[in-house]
Amino acid sequence: MKPRITVVTLGVDDLEKSLEFYKEGLGLPTEGIIGKEFEHGAVAFFDLQAGLKLAIWNRHDLAKEAKVPQTAASSFEFTLGHNVGSKEEVDELMDQAKQAGAVITDPAHDTFWGGYSGHFQDPDGHLWEIVWNPQWDIEG
Repeated sequence: MKPRITVVTLGVDDLEKSLEFYKEGLGLPTEGIIGKEFEHGAVAFFDLQAGLKLAIWNRHDLAKEAKVPQTAASSFEFTLGHNVGSKEEVDELMDQAKQAGAVITDPAHDTFWGGYSGHFQDPDGHLWEIVWNPQWDIEG
């Protein structure tokens, strides 16, 4: 296996609501929902950096496809990290997420390790961290 991830898929309860959050609220580029012509196939993809996409798919359809029982959602199993180039960018993105309807769980603050970060939950409770790490050089 090569050391790369090409798609991160989030199971969501309301595909349209999540599409609006990520497209309109956070400004992620997408062609919208595709695959509606297939039973259990409706999905939306968002272009992230080169070679990486975020997908949102109905939680029920994802469980069916993977042949696993659908269980209660848990927001703290993992976080999606978005690193930025400054403390100001953290504050701007946290505000953008809040305006889009995100729940701010951890307002932006200085971290014990010398960085700056905050956390929010999307409409389905998926946990995001917006972070500035002074040790990392983030372009664009």
